[in-house]
Amino acid sequence: MSSSVQRKRIRKSPEARRAEIVDTAAAVALAEGLECLTLRRIADELDVRPGLISHYFPSVEDLVAEAFGTAAGAELEVLLPIGPAGSDRREARGESDGPDAPTGSDAAGGPGGSTPTERLARFFARTSGEAYDSISRLWINARHLSRYRPVLRDRVAEQEAAWRGRLEGVIEEGVARGEFRTEDPYVTAIQILIVLDGLGVHANTEDRGRPEAVTRMAVTTAERELGLPRGALTREP
Repeated sequence: MSSSVQRKRIRKSPEARRAEIVDTAAAVALAEGLECLTLRRIADELDVRPGLISHYFPSVEDLVAEAFGTAAGAELEVLLPIGPAGSDRREARGESDGPDAPTGSDAAGGPGGSTPTERLARFFARTSGEAYDSISRLWINARHLSRYRPVLRDRVAEQEAAWRGRLEGVIEEGVARGEFRTEDPYVTAIQILIVLDGLGVHANTEDRGRPEAVTRMAVTTAERELGLPRGALTREP
């Protein structure tokens, strides 16, 4: 009689299984690129049959788009978390959040009561290093592939709008609080993101010898366009 005990496979809810598939695909995409995403590859990663993956994602194009959106969205939450009152843009316009709106330190700005200036400073401090290089490579990868993949193209546009809207909201809040000066927060947000994208293009070259004037281009652009003195957005992560 065999003394070995067969490992019992845990049955997961459809929601948990789908989330597991997407998270695994996002991790593979960040590490190796979107081209490496196949139904079989993710099945092997999870030690399940490919048919289980295709049950949730009949088309690999849907999985690729979902993986990119999940990775890009998660990175945005790390770089620029949304304020506790909900929409940064709604708060900046002075719209009421009702009787349960935060007061005291939480009402002073974003997460933990931080000001828009502090939030932007943390944002820029985090847009460097290997972790940010990984998401930069993924954006390069996704934008290239989106030329040929409509589902991915839609997801790239969705994430671009999310990043732009989040940054615009912080800028609007800063203008409303008298911290920033700009006639068009929307345009300023685009300018900042374009500079970050330009710097991110070099993520594949791993060139760490660029002058400080180059590495600070996004910060310099933000400080200039927001009417801030040099160094106002230079903070530790």
